[in-house]
Amino acid sequence: MRALFQTYCASFDVAAFVRTRHDHAMAVLRWALILVPMAIAVGSLCAAFLWSLDVATHARFDHPWLLFVLPVAGAAIGLLYHLTGKSVEGGNNLIVEQIHEPGGGVPLRMAPLIFVGTVVTHLCGGSAGREGTAVQLGGSLASAIGKLAGLQGDGLRIILMAGVAAGFGAVFGTPLAGAVFALEVLAVGRVEYTALIPCLAAGVVGDWTCHAWGIHHGIYRVAYLAGSGGATAIDPVLVTKAALAGVAFGLAGLVFAEANHTLGGWFKRVIPYGPARPFVGGLLVIALVFVTGTRAYLGLGVWSPDPAAPTIAGFFTGPVDHWSWALKLLFTIVTLSAGFKGGEVTPLFFIGAALGNALGGALGVPVDLFAALGFVAVFAGAANTPLACTIMGVELFGATHMVPIAVACFVAYICSGHSGIYLSQRIAIPKRGAASAVPGATLREARAQTTVS
Repeated sequence: MRALFQTYCASFDVAAFVRTRHDHAMAVLRWALILVPMAIAVGSLCAAFLWSLDVATHARFDHPWLLFVLPVAGAAIGLLYHLTGKSVEGGNNLIVEQIHEPGGGVPLRMAPLIFVGTVVTHLCGGSAGREGTAVQLGGSLASAIGKLAGLQGDGLRIILMAGVAAGFGAVFGTPLAGAVFALEVLAVGRVEYTALIPCLAAGVVGDWTCHAWGIHHGIYRVAYLAGSGGATAIDPVLVTKAALAGVAFGLAGLVFAEANHTLGGWFKRVIPYGPARPFVGGLLVIALVFVTGTRAYLGLGVWSPDPAAPTIAGFFTGPVDHWSWALKLLFTIVTLSAGFKGGEVTPLFFIGAALGNALGGALGVPVDLFAALGFVAVFAGAANTPLACTIMGVELFGATHMVPIAVACFVAYICSGHSGIYLSQRIAIPKRGAASAVPGATLREARAQTTVS
C-alpha cells in the first residue's frame, strides 16, 4: 500500500493540479462578474415592471372608461412595433431561437418595447400576463451584457438562459422554478444541464433584487392536509383524482395553445397590416365584455376591488366556479392572438386555478388543493415544462402536496401533445409516436406537418 501511495505521489503533477484549479477559479470569478450585475439589472427592471403593472391595474379599476381606449391603444402598440420592433416581434420564440443557434443576438430595444406594450395593454383592460415580458426583459438585457463581455457561442447561450431564469424567477418570486424553466423550456423532453449553476445563480439574485425593491408577490394557501398523517400522508384516491384532473389540465393547455396559434394566424391572413390587428382585437374584447356582462376577465385576474369577482386567490377559497376558466381562456386568446403584449402564464394560472376549482367540486376533493394543481399543471402542459412547474408548485404551496402536484404536472405534460405556447421549442424526445414528432424539429414544424397531414 505504501509503495502504491508513493507511486501515485510520484505520478501526481502538482503544477497541473494547481493550474487547473486556478483556471476554474478564474472562470467562476469571470462568470460571477458577468452574471451578478446582469441578474441585478433584470431583477430591478422586473421590479419596476411589476410596480408599473400594479399602478396600471389600479388606474383601470378607478377609470372604467379606459376599456374603450383599448382599440386605439392596441393600434398604437402595433404601430410602434411595426415602425421600430419588427426584429423583436418573435418575442419569447426569438430568445429560444437565439439560445439554440446564437446569431445576431436579441436586440436591446426588445426591453423598452415589451415593457411599454404590456403596461399599456393592462392599463386598458387586455387579458394578458407578465411572464413573456419578464423573459424578454431578461433575454434582451442578457444579450446586451453578453456582447459587451465578448461572449460568443456557448457563452452567449448560457447568459441568455441565465437572463430568462432571472426574469422568470423575479417576476413570480420562484427562483428555483425560474432556473429550471430556463433549462427546460428550450426542448421537449430534455433539460440543458450545461447552464445549471449560472441559471440558479441568476434566478436567485434576480428574485432577491426584486424583493429588495419592496416588491411582494401573491400568497396562495392550501389548507388541506391529506389523511391523519398530515404532511407525510399520500392518499391513493386523491393522487388518482389528481391524475384524472391532470388529463383535463393538459387538454386545457393544448386548447389554449392551439386556439391562440390558429386565431393569430387567421388575424394575420385576414388583416395583413399589423397595427390594425390589435385595433380589431380591442373591439372584440369590448364586445366580449358586453356579451358576458362582466369585466372580471380583463387584466391579470390576480385581484379585484369587487370581492364577488372571480380571481386567482378566490379559487382557493371557494365557492365552486364552473365556467370562469373557459371565459378567461376566451378573453386571453382574443387579446394575445390580436397582437397585444404581455404573456400567457398568469392567464394560464387563472385558467388552471379556475378549472381546478371546478374539478374539485365535481370530483369531491378539496377545491384549494385542486386549484393549486391546476395553477401549475395547465402551464406545465402549455409550456412543456413539467419539472419547472412541479418545483414552482412546491415553492408556492409548500412540499406537503408535492406528489399530487408532480402527478398533475406530469400527466398534463403528456396529454398536451406536441403543441405549446412556444413554437420555437425543439422536440428532443417525442412524448409518443407521431409522424410529425421528429426529434430535432421545432413545434412550429411539427404543427405545420400535422396541419398538412
